[in-house]
Amino acid sequence: MFHWTEQKIRVHAQYCVLALAVARLMAREAKNAGMVMSVRELISELKGIEETVMIYPSTGGRPRARRMITEMDPTQAASTSCSAWPPTPPQLRF
Repeated sequence: MFHWTEQKIRVHAQYCVLALAVARLMAREAKNAGMVMSVRELISELKGIEETVMIYPSTGGRPRARRMITEMDPTQAASTSCSAWPPTPPQLRF
C-alpha cells in the first residue's frame, strides 16, 4: 500500500474488505453448487474467463448491449451459474 493520506488509506481498506467479502461469497456459492474449493482454487479456475460487454447508446429506450465471452471449461461454467452471477448493477437515482 503506497498511500499516505487518511482518506486514501480508508478507501484502500474498504476495497480490501469488499474483495474479502466477494471472495467468501464466491466460496459459499461454489460450495452450495457442490464444488468444495478454496478461494485460491476458485480464482485460479475463474481467471481464464474473459468477458466483454459493449453498451451502445440508443436513440430511445434502453441501450443495446453485446456480450462476448470466452469458451469455458465445465468448472468455469458451473461457477458462473451461481445466483450471484451476473452481477446486477445498482440502480442509480438522481
